[in-house]
Amino acid sequence: MDSESLKILDMTRTTWPEKFAKEEKIFSNIHAGDRIFIGTGCGEPQYLVQALVNYVRSHPKAFFDTELIHVWTLGVAPYTDEKLQDNFRLNSFFVGDSIRSAVNRGAADYTPIFLSNVPDLFRREIVPIDVALIQTSMPDKYCYVSLGINVDIVKSATEQASTVIAQVNSNMPRTHGDGFINVRDIDFIVSYDEPLLEYSLKAPDDLVQKIGKHVARIVEDGSTIQVGYGLIPDAVVPNLGEKKNLGVHTELLSDGIVELMKKGVVDNSKKSHNPGKTIASFCMGSKSTYDYLDENPTVEFKRIDYTNNPLVIARNKLMTAINSAMEIDLTGQATAESLGGFFYSGIGGQADFMRGAVLAPGGKTILALPSTALDGTVSRIVPVLKEGAGVSLTRGDVRYVVTEYGIAYLHGKNIRERAMDLIAIAHPKFRPWLIDEAKKRTLIYKDQAFVPGEKGEYPDSLETWRTTKTELNILLRPAKLSDEPLLKDFFYALSDKSKYLRFFSSRRDMPHSKLQEYEAIDYTRRMVILALLNVKERETIIGLGQYDINGDTHFAEVAVVVRDNYQSQGVGTELLSYLTYIARKQGLFGFTAEVLAENRQMVRILEKLGYTIEKRTEDGAYELRQRFGIF
Repeated sequence: MDSESLKILDMTRTTWPEKFAKEEKIFSNIHAGDRIFIGTGCGEPQYLVQALVNYVRSHPKAFFDTELIHVWTLGVAPYTDEKLQDNFRLNSFFVGDSIRSAVNRGAADYTPIFLSNVPDLFRREIVPIDVALIQTSMPDKYCYVSLGINVDIVKSATEQASTVIAQVNSNMPRTHGDGFINVRDIDFIVSYDEPLLEYSLKAPDDLVQKIGKHVARIVEDGSTIQVGYGLIPDAVVPNLGEKKNLGVHTELLSDGIVELMKKGVVDNSKKSHNPGKTIASFCMGSKSTYDYLDENPTVEFKRIDYTNNPLVIARNKLMTAINSAMEIDLTGQATAESLGGFFYSGIGGQADFMRGAVLAPGGKTILALPSTALDGTVSRIVPVLKEGAGVSLTRGDVRYVVTEYGIAYLHGKNIRERAMDLIAIAHPKFRPWLIDEAKKRTLIYKDQAFVPGEKGEYPDSLETWRTTKTELNILLRPAKLSDEPLLKDFFYALSDKSKYLRFFSSRRDMPHSKLQEYEAIDYTRRMVILALLNVKERETIIGLGQYDINGDTHFAEVAVVVRDNYQSQGVGTELLSYLTYIARKQGLFGFTAEVLAENRQMVRILEKLGYTIEKRTEDGAYELRQRFGIF
C-alpha cells in the first residue's frame, strides 16, 4: 500500500469511523435466515469469507439457516463444511471445483440461470440480498472504490443489499466502467491486503495447437470476439496472434485476451459498438494481467446484464463467440453444465453469446472441444447426451464445432448431414462406434460406407492452398466422410458433356451408393483431392482429382474433372500437380490416364505436365503415362 493510498484510507477512517468497526460487531448485523452474497471468482473477498466462518465457529448460535449466494468460487469454500450446515446453506449460480462435491451430494444448491438474468432476480427480489461481502480497491480522493476485476453481478448485489461489507485490498486494480462505488454506500469496511486469487489452466500443447489452428481459420480480421470459460477456449486464443484489428466484447477477460491486447492484435479499432474499448464483466487470470488492467482506459468492466445481453452483443459486427462443451450429440445438442445427472459447471453466459453472435452482422459461433476426455477413454462426441444432461445449447444454437480433427459446420444441415460432419471430427478410434450407433438410430444411411482404422483416417496434413493462373485462391484437400452433400452438388452441377468426358458414360444420375465411393476412402490405396472455394459461407467443390493405385505395377490411374464454369482457369492443372506431389511422397512409380480423344483440353494439360501418349484405344481414348523420376 503506497503512502498516498494509506493517507486516503486514514482520512476515510476519520470521516466515517463507524464503517471501520471490529469484525465481531460487523458480523453481528447478520441475522438468522439472511441471504448473504459473496463476491465471485478471482475477486472473492477471501479474508472476509474466512473471518465470517471463524465468527460462526466461535459463535455457533449467532445465526442459523443463512443462504450464501454466489456465481462461483475459486477459494476453499469453508462454509460447505458439514459442521456448519445449521448455519450456512450455499446456493450457487455456477458449479466450480470447490463446491462440486457439495452440490452433488445435496449439501449445497445450484440454480441454473443465464447469468444475464441474475441482476433482475436481485432487483425484483425473487432472490433478495440482505448482506453483500465484496472486495474493492483502495478509495480514491473522491471517496470512490472500484470493484476491479469483478463487476458482473457484484454491482447489482451491492445496490440491492441492506448491508454492504467491503474488504478493501490494495492489490485490487482500479478498473474503468460500471464498477465504482462511493464509500458512503458501503456500511462496513475491513482493510486487509492479500494476493488476489489467480486462475490458469494448462491444456496439452499439441491438442490446443490443432484446435487453435482450426479456430483461427474461422475468425476473420476485424472480428469482435468473446472467449468463454474453460480449458480450451482461452488456450486456443494465442493461435489468433496473426489476426489484425480484433475487438473484444466478452463476459470473461482472460490472460490469453490480455496477451493479444499487449501485442496489438486486439486494438478494438474496427468495433461497431464501443469502438476502442475492450468490454468485459469480470476477469480470471494472473497477477500480471491484473496489473495491466489497473487504471487502463482501454478496458471497461460492465454489468453482466449489459455484456451478456444478446441485443447488445448483436451490435458488434463480425461478432465471434468461442466457447466449449463437455459433450455434443450427433444431432448438435451440447451440454456444458452436467454429465448426465452429475452437475459439473453451469449455464453461465454461453447461450447469451451464442445467440447474440448469430444476430450480429457477419456473426459466428464456435464450439471448440477436444474429441475425447479422461485421457482418451471417452468420446465427447456421442450418439445421444447422457440421461439427465442439461442441454446448454440446442440444435439451433450450434454452428461451428471444432476438435483437433477438424471443423464441422452444422447450421442449415439436416440430421444425417450433422451426424456425418460430427463423426468426421470425432477421434478416429470412436468413429466405428459412432457410425454403428448412428445407423441403429437411423440418423444416417443404413448402408453408409466407412473405412475403419488408420487407413480411413483423414490426412489433414494434406490440406493446402493454391492460387491458379487466373488468381483463383482455392483450397485443395482430401475428400472426407462428411463430403457427400458437397459431392452431390458438384456432380449435378457438371454439364452432360463434362460427365461424359470424365466418366465415359452418358449416365446422368449419381446416387448415394456411387457418391460414397468418393468419401469413404482407404487413403493407402486411393486418393481423392477436392478443389474448393468458400462461396456464401459454404464450401463449394469446383474440381475433383483422384488416383487409384494398381498394386501389381505400383502405378496409379489418375483422373480430373472441373466444374464447367471454372474450366480453363488452371484448376485442373493445380489438381494434377498436387496429386503428383502426393503420389511421389507415397513412393508411386508414376501415373497412367485414360482420356477421350475429344477431350483435347485435358490431353494438352497432361502433355504439358510430362505425360506421353502410349496408344489410342478402339473406343477413341488415349492412354497416357508419366513416370516419376528415373527407375
